[in-house]
This record gives sequence, structure tokens and C-alpha cells, in this order.
Amino acid sequence: MKSKLIRITTVPSSLKILLKGQHSFMSEYYDVIGISSKGEDLDEVKNNEGIETIAVEMTRTISPFKDLRSVWKLYRVFRRERPKIVHTHTPKAGIVGMLAAKLSGVPIRLHTVAGLPLLEATGLKRFILNSVEKLTYSCATKVYPNSVGLYNIILEQKFCKKEKLMVISNGSSNGIDIHYFNPTAVSNKQQKALKEQLQLKPNDFVFIFIGRLVGDKGINELITSFKTISKSHKNCKLLLVGASEPELDPLSFETISIMKENKDIIEVGFQKDVRPYLSISNALVFPTYREGFPNVVLQACAMGLPAIVTDINGCNEIIMEGKNGTIITPKDIDALTNAMQKFLKEKERWQDVNSYRKTIVDRFQQEIVWKALLAEYKTLEAHVC
Repeated sequence: MKSKLIRITTVPSSLKILLKGQHSFMSEYYDVIGISSKGEDLDEVKNNEGIETIAVEMTRTISPFKDLRSVWKLYRVFRRERPKIVHTHTPKAGIVGMLAAKLSGVPIRLHTVAGLPLLEATGLKRFILNSVEKLTYSCATKVYPNSVGLYNIILEQKFCKKEKLMVISNGSSNGIDIHYFNPTAVSNKQQKALKEQLQLKPNDFVFIFIGRLVGDKGINELITSFKTISKSHKNCKLLLVGASEPELDPLSFETISIMKENKDIIEVGFQKDVRPYLSISNALVFPTYREGFPNVVLQACAMGLPAIVTDINGCNEIIMEGKNGTIITPKDIDALTNAMQKFLKEKERWQDVNSYRKTIVDRFQQEIVWKALLAEYKTLEAHVC
């Protein structure tokens, strides 16, 4: 009889996208249940991954009463299901999931850290978030930062002891599907049609950003830099793929004005399939302030693109300076502008598609990450049996 494994994320899109394929893989070895807030994405996880799912409402914001209700509901689920392992992802799922798992006596309680929003917080909010993080880790039996940089930050902040921490494989929460993210996945005909739709010319150099259009992704700096660049480079475009979240992290008024006025900035909103957009681009630009282990950078490199990234954990573990991209200081508009200008001047140099892809295939394909996590599960089970 298989042991029961419960995986939890705050919102169902994370369960569906960030851990895609992993549920199905683990279901060969465990009786897997996915838990998240209700929504169509949760139904899709059930159908696509072939696992049971349970809806438990969780909020992404600080909401003590709603959070306590989530803890109680999860506690009841755990008491009924009796899982051997509960593994949480995302901050809110972490605190409510680990607390409920501890209270209900789940023997193996695991939490993956894929980013620390608290790093940009100050004052009372920072104190609260620090306290929540420490409580989450204290309830967990093991904590998995998904990058070496996050591992070091957790130790520096003294959130938990070194013995409780481990980076799975080379980092990343789920690795990358190298068969799906492949330059051959998008035909020349598809590329041509998309370029015509976006009114791109054959000699345009396209920088692409993929992610939420919010302040802590470096969008304000990116738009400011591109405004400067577009004045002197008429065949340069900036393609923005992603939705804004003004209620959580709004962009500046100036940034929004530039985005509306500059015709060389192309917004296409959130896209379920980013491969066509990567296939018509020349370089990824990703000036984020904080990350866990950025899937976007993995995806771009797997599709044969070099990348401009900030010198933060995750990003600086994927990009090797001068080989598959360049690394700049976060929040530095001049550094970002110079890097983008350098790419434009040396565009012939940044066309080694196979080399960029190989760096990802050798270290981050999904099977490597999945098998390493499975081995960790089995090791932990052996110690509690």
C-alpha cells in the first residue's frame, strides 16, 4: 500500500503550473492529494495529473482570522486522510499547512521556499513576516530553499538551523520540461504569423520580459531604461508578457505613462504558452529584485535565448557571466541600460542557441529534480518507519 503524500499551494495556478507533471510522477510511488484554494485550475490539476484534489480557501495577504480558519480546515483534512508526508509551497500555504500538519501529528512535514517576499518589506510588516517565516520553519521537519542563494539568506536571517535545510539537486522546485521548451517547438510559419500580428519587422531586436508587471520584478527600471534605449535604437522592441497586479504591487505613474505612449513597448498580457513569444525574441531581460529559482530564465535559455538578469539568488545560479547572458546589480537603471545597449551592439555574439540550451538540459531538466526529491522522500520515510 502506498503512503499518502499531500502537496499544498496557496492558489491553484501554482499547483497547476509551478509543479506541473510532478504530481503525476509522484503518484507512481505515493497516493497523492493536491490542496489549494478552489478554482478551475484545481479541477485541471485533478484531471491532468490524475490525482485527488481538495479545495481549502487560503489568502495571499495577511489575514489572521481567515488564516486560522484555513489552519482548522487543513487540520481536519489531515486528521481524516492521515498522510505520511505534507509538502507545502508558497508562503501562506507554508504557514497554515505546516502549522496544521504539526498540530495533527503528520510525521514528515516539508516546506519548499521559492522566494522571500519579506526581503523587500520594512518596519512592522517585516517583523510580522519574519515571525511567520520562523514559525513555518519551526513546524517543518525539513525546509527546501530552491536555490543556494536562498539557503544562505535563510541562514543569515537565522530563520532555522542549518541541519534542517537542503537544496534539492541543483535548485529549482520543478526543473524544466526540456521537450516542451525547445526551439523546434515553434515553426517558422508560426513565428512569421506572430511577428506580423505584433507588427515586428525582420531586423527588429526584441527584448522580452515574462512575469508579473509589478514593481519588485524591476519593471519601473526596465521601462525607464528602455525609454532611453528606444530613442537611439529605432529597431528595438520590448515585449512584455504578463499581467499587472496593481492591488499588490503597483507600478509608478511615470512607468504606466511611458508604457502607454511608447509604441515600441508591446504588451500582450498573460499567456498560457510563452514559447511563441520567446521564439521571436532575441534576449530575455529580467531585472527582478528577488526570486527563488526563476522558471522564466530556465525557459528562455532552454528556448535558446541569452538573458540579462540581476545578481540575486536563482538568477545568478542559472546565468554564467558572458556565457549564456550577463548579470547586473538589482535596481540599477544605468547598469540595466548599459547591458541592453551592449546586447544590441554585440547581437551577433549572442546567437549560440545550442549552448544556451545545453546549460539547462545538463542541470535542470525535470527528471533530475523529480528523482532527487523522490530519493529525499524515501530517505525521510526510512527514518520514521
